[in-house]
Amino acid sequence: MKIAVADQHAPASGGSTSLGVLVAALGVVYGDIGTSPLYVLKEVFSGRYGVQANPEGVLGILSLVFWSLIWVVSIKYVLFILRADNQGEGGVMALLALAKRATAAFPRLSRVLTLCGLFGTALFYGDSMITPAISVLSAVEGLEVAFEGVGHWVVPLALVLLVGLFLIQKRGTARIGTLFGPVMLLWFLVLGALGVQGIVRRPEVLQALNPYWCLKFFIVHPGVGVIILGAVVLALTGAEALYADMGHFGRKPIARAWFFLVLPGLVLNYFGQGALLLESASAARNPFYLLAPSWALLPLVGLASLATIIASQAVISGAFSLTYQAIQLGYIPRMHIQHTSSEEQGQIYVGVVNWALMVAVVLLVIGFESSGALAAAYGVAVTGTMLITTLLVAAVMLRLWPTPRWLAIPLLLGFLLVDSLFVAANVPKILQGGIFPLLVGLLLFTLMSTWKRGRQLLLERLDESALSLPVFIDSIRRQPPHRVPGTAVFLSARPDAVPHALLHNLLHNQVLHRQIVLLTVVSEDQPRVAPERRFEVDAYGEEFFRVILHFGFMDTPDVPAALHLCHLDGLDFSPMRTTWFLSRETVISTKRIGMARWREALFAFMLRNANSNLRYFKLPLARVIELGSQVEI
Repeated sequence: MKIAVADQHAPASGGSTSLGVLVAALGVVYGDIGTSPLYVLKEVFSGRYGVQANPEGVLGILSLVFWSLIWVVSIKYVLFILRADNQGEGGVMALLALAKRATAAFPRLSRVLTLCGLFGTALFYGDSMITPAISVLSAVEGLEVAFEGVGHWVVPLALVLLVGLFLIQKRGTARIGTLFGPVMLLWFLVLGALGVQGIVRRPEVLQALNPYWCLKFFIVHPGVGVIILGAVVLALTGAEALYADMGHFGRKPIARAWFFLVLPGLVLNYFGQGALLLESASAARNPFYLLAPSWALLPLVGLASLATIIASQAVISGAFSLTYQAIQLGYIPRMHIQHTSSEEQGQIYVGVVNWALMVAVVLLVIGFESSGALAAAYGVAVTGTMLITTLLVAAVMLRLWPTPRWLAIPLLLGFLLVDSLFVAANVPKILQGGIFPLLVGLLLFTLMSTWKRGRQLLLERLDESALSLPVFIDSIRRQPPHRVPGTAVFLSARPDAVPHALLHNLLHNQVLHRQIVLLTVVSEDQPRVAPERRFEVDAYGEEFFRVILHFGFMDTPDVPAALHLCHLDGLDFSPMRTTWFLSRETVISTKRIGMARWREALFAFMLRNANSNLRYFKLPLARVIELGSQVEI
């Protein structure tokens, strides 16, 4: 029989387009891409690329930036990728779940896409480390324009802001989050205003709207070629956030905020900086701040610092959410998840991720010391994630969407071509600092793939010695043991086998509780589970019950709370009468066919240090008994 209960969470509204939602979306979604004007043209014209600030160079770069924003962000992400929602949720993990569903009939292709999705997830963490460092550094560097001789204060001030940001994460962002939207609204209005006053002085900069200048740039600068795209892609950083944060606001508010405010503000500011460069090539040292009047420099530094902190906060929160999804889908060991808001389910805190990010960001700031040096490392992780997103959405578009092939294939080829060019342009950056996000990505990819494969091997080894549930209950019926009052809940990964904890308890204690519940928690590859699919309950007789709980990867797996809503005659889950039994396996590496010995040792270490089911499923501490066993893999 199946028992339906009320779902714990309502999905995010995807259709609301009120002004409040649009402003809120500005604060969460567009912080990263919105702060790109701080360093993009500075990197192109004063960095290692050596592009001259002459009409051909300025108009060519502006044209490349404009058409990259149109093709990659407006067309690819806003018009197409945002439609690849998994019950309203977005991001690499949600898209990976869709891609696996689309390729279920092709196991090899599904495995390849799974590996791609895992690597894309790992690269996102690398991006999460670089974004706060480069954003805050580029904002504080404005002090060098306002005051001479303060360059040595840039790194310490940036570190103070960043460390302070990570220290307040545990308190949650509910209070300061209400300020994010209005601050970013002001930021984009200021971007546009600064750009307009620059364009008015040199209106010929608007010629860059013509894609002809893109082609002319490559003709005039044959030596730079595709490599310049490694700097242009800095204008696209944060595009992935549009998709990752879709579950919070829905597709329409994100799309309308982009077209009505964010895109105009960015384009105007880039063109205003370009107009300034046409007036004075020496402004290339920091065209963003030099575009502003002298009296506005200090307020602009303050506003830019706030905007970059908001951009950093969005990336950090995104890392928390991605970790939560990956845990639910079984790609990362269980960690302690702290919910920082009783009203908003998406506001969570993951201590391990927070402190790891803080250490990495601090090391990046100290090691690179400037936004220009960090720009060399930036882009590798971003372009890699963009390419992987295109590969995953290709499977979804071709297999799940009704899009005609004559339209889908040319579009996908266009996306792949542009993404591949951006990736190729960033290959030289690997030797100039870009190796950092790649190493982080490879490390995290190894950890995630090892954990996933190790869990599969562990379950296979446990299945080899598993006892069939009907056979076990039949033996209980023929030779009934002593029964004691109360309910015993045994957690098991397999719904059709007897949990090892139950066998150990019966073997050593020679008793069974009056009611036996064999509980399996299933994490689905969708954000939330519909109310009618939350429970599956089967009665086997002899007071044995099989209960399967289904949770989506955005649901909170509070098992006791869920079971209290399971109304079935005879089942009693009152706290003082319920005892929870857990199995804790200790893995022993052997020469059996499975993984390499070093990966088996790594998996054993991860399993020992993973968060216990006791805390993850919110079980009562005083009512839990853990029984251990050794398993050879």
